[in-house]
Amino acid sequence: MAVNRTPPARIGALGGLLGGCVIWVYEAVVWVGVQHQMPLAGIPRNAVGLVFGKPFQESLGALAYPLGTAIHFGFAMVWGAVFALIWPHFRRRGWEATLLALFYAVALWIIMHVAIAIAGDDHPDYLDPAVVIGGFMSHLFYSVPLALYVKRRMPAEP
Repeated sequence: MAVNRTPPARIGALGGLLGGCVIWVYEAVVWVGVQHQMPLAGIPRNAVGLVFGKPFQESLGALAYPLGTAIHFGFAMVWGAVFALIWPHFRRRGWEATLLALFYAVALWIIMHVAIAIAGDDHPDYLDPAVVIGGFMSHLFYSVPLALYVKRRMPAEP
């Protein structure tokens, strides 16, 4: 069997792309289909509103779709690379990848939403339990596939 020599950051970025796709499926099913929080077309542009505010998102018109998609997958890839870089440390200590993913999801939600709150005042109500629970759930749907992909692709240490 050949040894995988792909750099961990690249493995993580690819896992982040996978997680980014899965989180959008979750959002389409739950946020759009069940909770009716936004139209399906609102998912790609949502990142623009979270990062730059809703007025800027609206001012972009159709350009909000590709920009939002780039922001979403850009962040997904960066956070995926970070996971792949920290995973060997936790693996050596006996952690299961999916257990780490649960904590990672919570940390990501907190970090990203604190940053969104600092960046502007046009953000969801982070004191609303539905927003908090929905946010944590969506990040779990990101981090678990990411972790499983990274675990599977990362070479075992000697």
